[in-house]
Amino acid sequence: MTSHLKSLDKQVFRKILQVIVTSLEGKPVEDGVLQKIAGNNVSEDVVGLVFAGIYTILTSALRLPLTSLKLEQFQADLAEIRIPAELIPDLSSIVFGERRSELDNAAISSGLPKLDSLRWRVDVAISTSALNRVLEPSILMETQLSNGSIQTFEVPLSKFHQLRYNVAYVLKEMEDVEHKNILKIQD
Repeated sequence: MTSHLKSLDKQVFRKILQVIVTSLEGKPVEDGVLQKIAGNNVSEDVVGLVFAGIYTILTSALRLPLTSLKLEQFQADLAEIRIPAELIPDLSSIVFGERRSELDNAAISSGLPKLDSLRWRVDVAISTSALNRVLEPSILMETQLSNGSIQTFEVPLSKFHQLRYNVAYVLKEMEDVEHKNILKIQD
């Protein structure tokens, strides 16, 4: 993305930024808006790539509270990942500007439902109509989400162990990523 940002016109970048801010505010974005931005001199692929990269950067920065995020450090991090210097003030004005509270409120109100509770139990099938003795355990899980919906599903033991392994793996990877210098908050 950074190589495309260097050759991107500042007006095109600002149009992409407007679409991102509209999306972050929770307002609907009309279909084909990125195709309209991609004019004669910029391809749709470049606009899509820049949109995805800047959207990821801004959502990551907006997740952090302002008390732990410093303007100078944010700008230094953007420079470190090779965002052109003339575009950094535009990105900083979104994260540290006066509309930050609106973006925070929109992020809280319009998000995916969160897991409120998880109940589970182990069931053991003693026999079936085809087999006299099965003794196969399975896990019955019930989740309640913040939007009030309740989902119930059965997980075979092998899939449960696979889930347990993958969760442990992701937690280890997250711990490794936290040790990277770019993610450390410095005072």
